[in-house]
Amino acid sequence: MSLYLLCLVLFCIGLYGVLRKRNLVKIIIGLGIIEYSLNLFFVLLGYKFHGRAPIDAQDQIILNMVDPLPQALVLTSIVIGLGITALVISIAIRIYEKYGTFDITKIKRLRG
Repeated sequence: MSLYLLCLVLFCIGLYGVLRKRNLVKIIIGLGIIEYSLNLFFVLLGYKFHGRAPIDAQDQIILNMVDPLPQALVLTSIVIGLGITALVISIAIRIYEKYGTFDITKIKRLRG
């Protein structure tokens, strides 16, 4: 149960970074922390103590096997998250080239 609470704490740290910080780089880092906390949560959902790998062999009894579905979802999520992170970083670079700052309060004032 404590691992789930640690995932929640990690999620709240990332959410704080997204909602309260005014620097685009810090907001992107907060999004990354949120993504990692959700991936960790999905992995914890499929984990079993003293579980074995989900490989089915004819001579083995299927007992206490780890659920492979959350692991597959996390692998897909990592790839999608990498693409989103690259897109957000490229947008932040273009904003910096146009306005010369990463501060979103200054960007709102400089509309042009």
